[in-house]
Amino acid sequence: MRFRNPVATTLLLAFLSATTSLTATAGPTASAVIKDAGTVQLGNTTYRLDGIDAPAVDQLCIDEHADVWTCGIEARDQLTRLIGGKQVHCDDIGVDPTFKKRRLGVCKIEGDPTSLSQVLVQKGYALNVENSATGRFKPDEATAKDDRAGLWKGCFVAPRDFRTARKDGALLGNACPADRDQQIRNALFPDDLPMPASCNIKGKYAVRARVTGNVGIYHLQACRSYPGLGNPDRWFCSEEDAQAAGFRRAYNCRPPKAK
Repeated sequence: MRFRNPVATTLLLAFLSATTSLTATAGPTASAVIKDAGTVQLGNTTYRLDGIDAPAVDQLCIDEHADVWTCGIEARDQLTRLIGGKQVHCDDIGVDPTFKKRRLGVCKIEGDPTSLSQVLVQKGYALNVENSATGRFKPDEATAKDDRAGLWKGCFVAPRDFRTARKDGALLGNACPADRDQQIRNALFPDDLPMPASCNIKGKYAVRARVTGNVGIYHLQACRSYPGLGNPDRWFCSEEDAQAAGFRRAYNCRPPKAK
């Protein structure tokens, strides 16, 4: 069944369209904490890499051998290896329209003129976003597809389609046989989505979450609902990740401990 949610649609449109008139300002240069393939934290500021659509850590893909693989984790690890502990500089181009607590950034390894966004597209671990301030990576995406690089070696859905539970979205990649369409979709959106290591926050899409302008509800281990909640739709590594995806905390959670 197709997941229909106007809030998810709004988040998607904002993600795709919102930055062409933003002016970049100089940001910090610091060691980066890698949140996922499209998000880095420098000091106290979290940046979403502008111009790309990258997999969340819980996204699954199918490889060239028709086996399911954890492409979201691999994409994150690719970014980690790419940075390799070097200092990262981000030019701040404004508030992330999908989550106001984050910023949009054009981020580069210090001394390297190529943005991390462009390199991830070149390696096949992110897609070009057309309507963005730096969305000029279409040739890089075409080359990655032709070379069967990264995600393109197998079959996958666009990360934005995974995040919005669009199970009927276009299948992408070089190994998507038409006669296995439903099998592929079942594998990309399994009933029992595996939990990525250290990402134990459960997310469940819920119509009742629309009351608060959200697409779903997340459940911490401190929530009374956590033990009995099977087959989560999403897994998150932090509350910020869950909130950025449009989920709110379950009301039956105990308040977080004071730091």
